[in-house]
Amino acid sequence: MNPFIDNMRNMDMKVIRSGATSNQTGAPVFLLLGLTDDRDLQPVLFCLFLSMYLVTLLGNLLIVLAVVSDPHLHTPMYFFLSHLSFTDICISTCTIPKMLENIRTQTQSITYVGCMAQTFFVIVFTSLENCLLAAMAYDRYVAICHPLRYTVIMNQLLCTLLIVFSLSIAVTNALIHTLMALRLSFTSQVLVPTFFCELAQLLKLSCSDTSINNLLIYLVAAIFGGIPVSGIIFSYTRIVSSVLRMPSAKGKQKAFSTCGSHVSVVAVFYGTTFWVYISSAASESSRTSAITSVLYIVVPPLMNPFIYSLRNKDMKGAVRGLLSGKRSVL
Repeated sequence: MNPFIDNMRNMDMKVIRSGATSNQTGAPVFLLLGLTDDRDLQPVLFCLFLSMYLVTLLGNLLIVLAVVSDPHLHTPMYFFLSHLSFTDICISTCTIPKMLENIRTQTQSITYVGCMAQTFFVIVFTSLENCLLAAMAYDRYVAICHPLRYTVIMNQLLCTLLIVFSLSIAVTNALIHTLMALRLSFTSQVLVPTFFCELAQLLKLSCSDTSINNLLIYLVAAIFGGIPVSGIIFSYTRIVSSVLRMPSAKGKQKAFSTCGSHVSVVAVFYGTTFWVYISSAASESSRTSAITSVLYIVVPPLMNPFIYSLRNKDMKGAVRGLLSGKRSVL
């Protein structure tokens, strides 16, 4: 690495942290520093993340096509699963391609508009996934606790309304944070210590007072994040209570097996998210933040197709049929 570039980066970081005034002549330039400054590791990272991105796209796209093409999967559970897979594709597409482009072109820049747009869409799709997981938990609750009324309760209208409501919450959440971020001022060159524009990092790098933004993060998270999480906890509390009252061991096993894939996805999504925030709170290292951000942006979309394909017999059969050409997309 060129010593001159290193010195300039160090100087810019000191300027940002000291609260220098924002550039008044134009929009600031954001530099995504990525996971490492080592040029020798850049080709390795490019191949690694390109492979992960392609696997994520292929795996989630197969699930969407399998649900669409197989009439046996035209149920509320797989309806939500197909939307979850599409959301995972969008989360990865918002962040990884820009990272790959920067590695390939040996640049780190992203425009102010591009950075804000990336922040907006990352919040939209992560919030949407949060809500979809809650909707899927409710679906499992109805299926196990009210099996005789399942088709009446989980009708097509309710499923569609849950998707629309989830998307509305996600967009509202993203608009609140992004519009508040637009009022912040930055220096002419902003060094973002991750591979995408993350809201928490932008607040740390702003020259403005971010107390309102930080307050909104906690407030909105408690409302838009807390309600879905509470719904998941409530659903599985009732599910466990209902299953434990079943007299048949076979019935208990069947009930738990229908929830196994969803529980695994929930564990991956919330486990990685909580780990990121715990690690960020415990460490001030920007490099640690960059590495842990991979956990909740890259890992869940990559793992979800494997979880549902490996644990769900119907999904495995539908994917095999799709790959063998026995079913065609409707």
